Amino acid sequence: MKALNNIFKRASEAPKLIVLAEGEDPRIIEAAYNATSLKIAKIILLGNVANIKTKATALNVSLESITVIDPSHSSKASDYAAKLYELRKKKGMTENAAAELIQNPLYYAQMMVHLGDADGSVNGAVYTTSDVVRSAIQIIGMDKSASMVSSFFLMMLCQPFHDLKGGVIFSDCGLVIDPDSEQLAQIALSAARSAKTLLNEEPRVAMLSFSTSGSAKHASVDKVVSATKIVKALMPELAIDGDIQLDAAIVNTIAEKKVENSATHGRANVLVFPNLDAGNIGYKLAERIGKADAIGPILQGLRKPANDLSRGCSITDIVNVIAITVVQSQTRLLEN
Repeated sequence: MKALNNIFKRASEAPKLIVLAEGEDPRIIEAAYNATSLKIAKIILLGNVANIKTKATALNVSLESITVIDPSHSSKASDYAAKLYELRKKKGMTENAAAELIQNPLYYAQMMVHLGDADGSVNGAVYTTSDVVRSAIQIIGMDKSASMVSSFFLMMLCQPFHDLKGGVIFSDCGLVIDPDSEQLAQIALSAARSAKTLLNEEPRVAMLSFSTSGSAKHASVDKVVSATKIVKALMPELAIDGDIQLDAAIVNTIAEKKVENSATHGRANVLVFPNLDAGNIGYKLAERIGKADAIGPILQGLRKPANDLSRGCSITDIVNVIAITVVQSQTRLLEN
């Protein structure tokens, strides 16, 4: 897994401070310990301190290099509540509601990231995706280059039988149900930036469809064609093809036959799906039948990194997302 190994290497060269709101979950405790032991991140766990220590002891896990904070007993809680009130008062937030909400570890975690007391957050082993995304948008906010939050999976294709090798970005597979052409363009732009950040190579974007170069006529094809034009106008240097079928996007010989003047030449490393149905089915087919390793969902479009986990995530999944969050934070600091 060269791409993933490179992410871990980059994370270890400049570890960042990552906060995990679900600190009482045994998977989170073990992942925090593993990430710290690998020296890819410095970790803050949130939750009841006594419970976390008891569970760590039962797991035979040391918390020596991990910071543990209980939001309900934190000396910063009142300041965070005041900041939350200022952020959300125009949306109807009251001071009392802010004081109560900041004791929720998820909101406390996002406030830490917002104020620079942590470099990124990883949540979702217990919280729902909607909770994670909503709190991140409300507190951390959108990146200046994005108008919406979307998600992607980093798909690792490393088995001997994989013709396409390495890391590939699949987007959006987790959030935006039926994007219009402008939203689809935004997903593509964010995914291209994610590829450049994580794959350490120039993005080659395929705007997927059941049509290639207008071979079929339908409103859904028109949407993909329109989105591709928007992306080209905003990022003319980007290698992008659309509308394009999956085989032409990833197989050079098919691209040569189907796509005149292809920019990706059948070597796309970013696959942008036309809707959530296609994206979710696509990544699960690649994972379950194609035996690709799926890492994510990773959020894109936020001002600072705040990532989601599947509630069925493994310890390895969590550590992988921590490493990606560190690299996202490193890149954000270089850009600012």
